[in-house]
Amino acid sequence: MASDSIMKTLLAACAILCGASLGWATPTQRPDPEAVHDDGTVLPFAAASMDSIAKPRLQDSTMKWPAAPQRLPADAPNILIVLIDDAGFGVAETFGGEVQTPTLTRLANEGLRYNCFHTTSICSPTRAALLTGRNHTRVGSGTIAERAVAFDGYTGVIPKTAATVAEVLKQYGYHTAAFGKWHNTPATETTEIGPKDRWPNGYGFEHFYGFLAGETSQWEPRLVENYNTVEPPDDTKYHLTEDLVNRALGWIDQKQSFAPDKPFLMYWASGAVHGPHHVFPKWADKYRGKFDDGWDAYRERVHKRQLAQGVIPPGTKLTPRDETMQAWADIPESQRAFQRRGMEIFAGFTEHTDTQVGRLIDGLESRGLRDNTLVFYIWGDNGSSAEGQQGSISELLAQNNIPNTVEQQLAALERVGGIAALGSHKTDNMYHAGWAWAGSTPFKSTKLVAAHFGGTRNPMVVSWPKGIRPDKAMRSQFHHVIDIAPTIYEVLGITPPAVVNGQEQIKLDGTSLAYTFDSADAEPRKAVQFFDNNGSRGVYKDGWFAGAFGPLVPWNTAASAPRIAQWDSATDEWELYNLREDFSQANDLADKEPEKLAELKKEFLTLAADNQAFPIGAGNWLRMHPEDRISTPYKEWLFTAETRRMPEFTAPGLGRQSNVVTIDLSVPEKASGVLYALGGAGGGLTLYMEEGRLKYLYNMLVIEQYIAQSDPVSAGDHTITIDTTIAGPGNGGTVRLLVDGKEVARAELKRTVPAAFTASESFDVGLDLGSTVSLDYYEQRPYAFSGEIGSVRVALK
Repeated sequence: MASDSIMKTLLAACAILCGASLGWATPTQRPDPEAVHDDGTVLPFAAASMDSIAKPRLQDSTMKWPAAPQRLPADAPNILIVLIDDAGFGVAETFGGEVQTPTLTRLANEGLRYNCFHTTSICSPTRAALLTGRNHTRVGSGTIAERAVAFDGYTGVIPKTAATVAEVLKQYGYHTAAFGKWHNTPATETTEIGPKDRWPNGYGFEHFYGFLAGETSQWEPRLVENYNTVEPPDDTKYHLTEDLVNRALGWIDQKQSFAPDKPFLMYWASGAVHGPHHVFPKWADKYRGKFDDGWDAYRERVHKRQLAQGVIPPGTKLTPRDETMQAWADIPESQRAFQRRGMEIFAGFTEHTDTQVGRLIDGLESRGLRDNTLVFYIWGDNGSSAEGQQGSISELLAQNNIPNTVEQQLAALERVGGIAALGSHKTDNMYHAGWAWAGSTPFKSTKLVAAHFGGTRNPMVVSWPKGIRPDKAMRSQFHHVIDIAPTIYEVLGITPPAVVNGQEQIKLDGTSLAYTFDSADAEPRKAVQFFDNNGSRGVYKDGWFAGAFGPLVPWNTAASAPRIAQWDSATDEWELYNLREDFSQANDLADKEPEKLAELKKEFLTLAADNQAFPIGAGNWLRMHPEDRISTPYKEWLFTAETRRMPEFTAPGLGRQSNVVTIDLSVPEKASGVLYALGGAGGGLTLYMEEGRLKYLYNMLVIEQYIAQSDPVSAGDHTITIDTTIAGPGNGGTVRLLVDGKEVARAELKRTVPAAFTASESFDVGLDLGSTVSLDYYEQRPYAFSGEIGSVRVALK
């Protein structure tokens, strides 16, 4: 009995330490989810009881609807969260960069600037943390959805025990919508057949329009509206970012028509400026010649501008280039035009994106909604991305760790139209990693590094004309994306619920930053913050930061493979910084302050254990064990001519595994059209017919093309077999084309993709939806087959 009493006391004390500061009850006070509550501790709220009086006779009865409860402030604001993708601290002119961002500047002038705001350094984790108010590993999002593994912090599944801010606000009467990039649904659950409870609508958003994967083409995006797939229009003037604004304003108009008295929460997350960098040439041409002197010079200029504008504190040092990263001076003159154009396109893409956000803000203004809309404009879900490596015309080369040279890139680029093809549907281009480093000025490193602010520090602007007085004084309190949800709750007077939809909620990790709205000099309230990504990790505590770089070098992923194989987190070297005196992490104090470093390393392990972040570096598991990648469990499939939009992560591994495809079909005279296709212009494979000839293309991420072509196939019923033998992940192989059992052509594959051709393209039968694998039939897309396909059988060998 005594031990039971001690245990109850310890549990109660733990609950007070972990949850009471967030408005949670202790275990003995925690609400019973089966009981009736009307204080917001249990959601949904109980239905109001009827005030009517029911008698046996209608004449004796009284009918009265119950009054609608007022659970929100009388003039609760609309809330707009804008999240830009892959934009670092030193990009936007608003924060000293060289890319024009008129909307970010406008909102900053109408609101507040933040220069010590942080992300997780990577896509899915930042989004999960932002929407839930919890640390990313606590909500199963320690890595991107496509790299999920079977450790609790890395499953790629946000648990329903961590209700999103959208779910909570919906229960309070807000209308909720999300537009753009989602990237928080397991890659194997993005098919038409589902399950769909982990799509945006299952996390509190009443409406969703955008894409589920981590990236997509801006010209032919793989779109979803709520639970249904959508094809973009065949229009040369179409661009995804513009479409997202049009759809968002259309939804607001619907909301205003049907419920003008209800506030809204909108999460608008562009696919830009993540790769591929796609934008109309006129936007890129605005920057022609502006970056001719390279990334080293860019950093020096931006650093001076940041100091002059007060974006960074006086005396902040410009950190040096990592010795493993190319200097601009090392780039041969023959390659400089290619490297310059990559940055020009990125800059144009960035300005175009910010301009579209301006259209959204103008739309609120013209509808009379701007004044009472609280806007969080978060400039990046991580630092600028180095995934373009040395400059790339197909960014999945880095994701697949496929060695290549700039000379190979340039040769392949000439084949598809030269430098003019960059930014178009013909390439999945990304700029040189040096530009990403420059875009993270004045910090070290880039996206994917959680130990340096080049990966995690992103500017933020907050604007609310009716509720926040504009103030140009910089807010420099240390904060993080997990703090946005608690801020919203505080503004609305909402106590974070203990139970949502029958699920007992795990604690919030965030600290509201609403206290900074009225005072730039307010004492920081956030004492500690945990960071982790792919073995790169760190901890902030009371003005100090300690971190370890880890084994992954984002700007040279191919060279990272042996580092990862030999890496032991227990032997990592740690760095230590006093952020009160060192804004840019320029002065490593690890050797001078060993006791402080030991204290913070211990703090990190405590936080990592609490946030289920073990094993450290779990995000690298698939780099060490590619055989464990998320994939379909099936070995055989039977498809029909109606098979559409099967995501690559659930489709047969036609480009990376030995397989046999058997097609029964009826061929007309001079047959044309696609029989099946997997992937897109950035990489994939396709089998199609042209003037009766059977054609096979293995598009090895643009830089290599393996082709087989037969003589014309006679009209009539035939069985076509594609027999593919691949020696192993990433290795070469042979593709044999057979008609009625007779070989008619073959292709020799010098190498293959070990992981995936694309992030969002699909497997389609009878046509090629989205970005086309072959540019030969792009103008005829989706190039539907002119004959009849009876069945398509696939079997892995």
